[in-house]
Amino acid sequence: MGWEAGALLFFRHILEARGIRTPEDVLPLYRQAAARLGLENADPASKTVEGWFYEGRKPQRAFRPVIIEMLGYSIDDLWTEVAEGSTPNFVPLIGASPTPHHAEAGVDLTEMKRTGAMAVQRAKDFLLGKDRETVGEDTLGLLDDELTRLVTAYPREPLSMIWPDLLETQEQVFRLLEGGRVRPSQLRDLYVKGAVLSFLVAKGFNDMEVPHQAMTMARVAASCARDAEHAGLVALTDGLKSLIAYWADKPEDAFHYASQGAETAANLRGTVGLWLLGLQARAAAVLGDEETVRTVNQAAADRREGVVHDDLDQLGGLFTYAPEKQLYYAVESEALLGHGDAQLAAQAEQAVLGFSDPNSPNWAFGDLAGSQCDLALIRLFSGDIEGTADAIRPVLNLPPSHRNNGIVVSALRVRRALMAGPARTAVVARDLRAEIESFPASRPALPRR
Repeated sequence: MGWEAGALLFFRHILEARGIRTPEDVLPLYRQAAARLGLENADPASKTVEGWFYEGRKPQRAFRPVIIEMLGYSIDDLWTEVAEGSTPNFVPLIGASPTPHHAEAGVDLTEMKRTGAMAVQRAKDFLLGKDRETVGEDTLGLLDDELTRLVTAYPREPLSMIWPDLLETQEQVFRLLEGGRVRPSQLRDLYVKGAVLSFLVAKGFNDMEVPHQAMTMARVAASCARDAEHAGLVALTDGLKSLIAYWADKPEDAFHYASQGAETAANLRGTVGLWLLGLQARAAAVLGDEETVRTVNQAAADRREGVVHDDLDQLGGLFTYAPEKQLYYAVESEALLGHGDAQLAAQAEQAVLGFSDPNSPNWAFGDLAGSQCDLALIRLFSGDIEGTADAIRPVLNLPPSHRNNGIVVSALRVRRALMAGPARTAVVARDLRAEIESFPASRPALPRR
């Protein structure tokens, strides 16, 4: 691995900031972190540490949990180049414990939380395996709690924070379904859980820019939804397929899946039907079909008045389509058509405002970033280049852990628009294009293609 002049790995940057400048100094810290994790005789060889420190070799998987425990950041963040003298804005992992600068008496809070979490996991494993003949109500209650937590967390936290728990919970549900010890009265509930969790896993693959895996998992979610005989979930999985196709730049497929789901949801009173109309509008906008955009968005606006929240809306998160999100989708469809005027700019500003409060139950960092990119586009189409830069600035300042596929694609749309029309020769536009160009390359929290 060759570094650019003036750059070094964040791994080495953070160690040197703590006065650790040789591989030999790393080993004592590594041993302390391994001890906190209950690992014995797990020291890497000296040459292995030298490879991390001097050559930028990424550690093998066996060493990664200890390094994360030692420094408190993800491996992808730690193995990202940073400019010397800069102050990286990587987000520490919650629950990881960066090595303290001094010893404290007793057991510190992080250690207490870590050992407590291990005890909870052991108890969960016990409960899930205890009912060998039938699935107990406590087991289902535990899965309910975990599903609710994951649904709530997904739009609000980086994917890396919840991905392991999400996969584990999905595996637990599938294991129960395959185990043959489910009462008939429990079967539908477990299939609903399987559909919801598979929906989130599919969305995760989409956020990681792996559309093939995302679509496969979306089909698993659809199968579970059909087995549960839950029309809302069946429609929702069609919406998910549309979403995946939309971000994979397949607008014809996106419109097809959204239309298919809209038919299924035509007689449903929850917000899933409105979401499918919003997905139709966005796909139609990419296809340049202004008439369909107008018709569908008006139908969604008319239908909002008759909404009666259902069980999916009660879940919240990605399973409800709040008014803030409906406005965001409507504005995006206009931005995709290349429109920009004072009235539309005001609507775009309102869409950004709708996601400005992180304490709001409908807040989502991805929707906030998407609405900010739409505002940037609309201001650009209105001839306001300075306003474009102001609108997209918060997006470009996002930490790498938050730069999912949808956010990157939205930012690159702004860059493409800056390359056309009178804006392409402006100094502000040239600088902004260069900055956006580097934005997707520095998102180590997500796999590179």
